[in-house]
Amino acid sequence: MLSARNQFAGTVKALKLGNVAAEVVISVGELEFVSMITRGSAEALGLKPGDKVSVVIKSTEVLIDK
Repeated sequence: MLSARNQFAGTVKALKLGNVAAEVVISVGELEFVSMITRGSAEALGLKPGDKVSVVIKSTEVLIDK
């Protein structure tokens, strides 16, 4: 269990592996979240398109624009 309250169930839509980093695109309903994680973390999680995952957002700053 995590203390972060902003948790969303989603599905990996795309995964781009680089030498060091991985870009993970996750669909949550009509929204898409894009996260950069280490390639090692992506491999340790065994991430692949179609996987069910959780998006966890823990931030000290949230920007709003209108």
